[in-house]
Amino acid sequence: ALTKSQFPVFTIFAQKTCIRATCSRSWAFEVVRSHELRTYVRRRRRVGSRRECMEICLQEHEFTCRSANFNLETGDCAMSDMDRFTVSGLNSLSPEDNVDYIESNCVTDPLKMCDFTQLKGRILKTVDGIYQDVPSIDDCRRLCLQSADFRCHTFDYGDTGKGVCRLSHHATPSLQHIEEPYLDLEAATTYQLTACYNVTVDCRASDMVARIRTNKVFNGKVYAKNRPNSCVADVVNDLEFDLRLGYHDLNCDVKQDALGRFSTDIIIQHHDQIVTSQDVGLSVRCSYNLQNRSVGHGMELQVSGEPEESEENGFVVSPTVTMRITNRQGDDIHTAQVGDALSLRFNILDDNTPYQIFVRELVALDGVDSSEILLIDSLGCPTDPTIMGPITTVDEGARSLQAPFDAFKFPTSDVVQFKALVTPCLPSCEPVLCDVEDYYGIERRVDSYGKRRRRREVVSTKDDDMLLVQSIRIADKFQFTENGEDSKGQLTEKSGERNFCMNFLGLAAAATIFLCTQVLLAMVCLWQRKWRNDAAPYHHDKQSKM
Repeated sequence: ALTKSQFPVFTIFAQKTCIRATCSRSWAFEVVRSHELRTYVRRRRRVGSRRECMEICLQEHEFTCRSANFNLETGDCAMSDMDRFTVSGLNSLSPEDNVDYIESNCVTDPLKMCDFTQLKGRILKTVDGIYQDVPSIDDCRRLCLQSADFRCHTFDYGDTGKGVCRLSHHATPSLQHIEEPYLDLEAATTYQLTACYNVTVDCRASDMVARIRTNKVFNGKVYAKNRPNSCVADVVNDLEFDLRLGYHDLNCDVKQDALGRFSTDIIIQHHDQIVTSQDVGLSVRCSYNLQNRSVGHGMELQVSGEPEESEENGFVVSPTVTMRITNRQGDDIHTAQVGDALSLRFNILDDNTPYQIFVRELVALDGVDSSEILLIDSLGCPTDPTIMGPITTVDEGARSLQAPFDAFKFPTSDVVQFKALVTPCLPSCEPVLCDVEDYYGIERRVDSYGKRRRRREVVSTKDDDMLLVQSIRIADKFQFTENGEDSKGQLTEKSGERNFCMNFLGLAAAATIFLCTQVLLAMVCLWQRKWRNDAAPYHHDKQSKM
């Protein structure tokens, strides 16, 4: 039951003003007297009236004018691309005499991937739209997001009647100057719009660009899910931002699912260091039509006589290249131990292709994107031959290459991921001469099928580069017992089938026994010597009497 102190409505004053601009909404601007939005000013203009300030805000093309502060004394019109709903914090407006805050109702907000927060026990006294016989709360939510007459920020459903959906352009940020805007009802729930994200993907020749628009000022970062440190864009106080994801960029985790299809996952993170429930994860994809097309061009030539007709058609399909982690015999390996003899093998799957391949910029990364090491440089030469050797051919046609290495791992993860740029070339790939230093410090020159050496023999461009990714799980050779007390102070040596185990306590006991034995032997020796000395005179006297 309502009490006398609770009135079911609050008053909204509307004034009709004719302006030289177009807006399809039910009203163009909302004015809050003696208040201003002090930050985020984009442009200032000196005008003669508040109506002129509204007009130039609607006619602004360099940025989206969402609000303006009009100074009644100076005529200063300070336009902004922010408003009460886009800025963070509830007290976005500050009291200021002789200044009117003007907020546009004509802007278009992003309305995809929207979140609503629940306000329990309260509903608005005054709303802008009421719909009867709405089937569900999801339909009411959809009506709010698709509202054409005003920017809907709040809705409630079923609290004032069965199937009744009420919509309002107001929300908590816009109700600070209104006294008691809510009606207290224990079972009621008000849903307020928080943040929306419109994400578009621009599929370009060598990369994809994820462009994000939001309705609330964003401070955080957007990054590739598996590369949060190397493929990231920091955002500070912005409503529009983007992330470029290169197909052949080793720092970004763009996968080629099939021929002409690329995909990756990105995270929109509000906090600079931690992931919260407000963050959004998205999968972005680009697909390209790589079907063969015939292009013809007509030309009329006047030639005397009967020329011979000849026709020649040529068609070369780009090769399909794979990267595998194998043992030295070429068998696939998925798990290994540190020190195992392995190889990275690059194979062209097409049997009759005229292409050959070369490999460069081979990088090893850990599984948590915190460490990486360059194994093959941009010239195609090994950076450290003790870790990975030069790239050599497996077959005579140079359609299968291998790079030998001993299994290694990073301290931060047992997963090692390899990424390499592979480029096909016609008619052949010339090996590059690399100066490498072996384990004993002796420098020698070897061939490596890395970067092409003679460009005139190669028909290829940078766009032909293919990014190949492969990973393996490497276990170290350190073995620790689960019970720390059993292994504490314990030395273990393993040789063949014989095990010898000794701890410090046993070593001390053995040393004590050894010393005691030595002392005992010394005492026995001294006793025997004394006994012989005592027995010598008796033996001498006995011989004299005889």
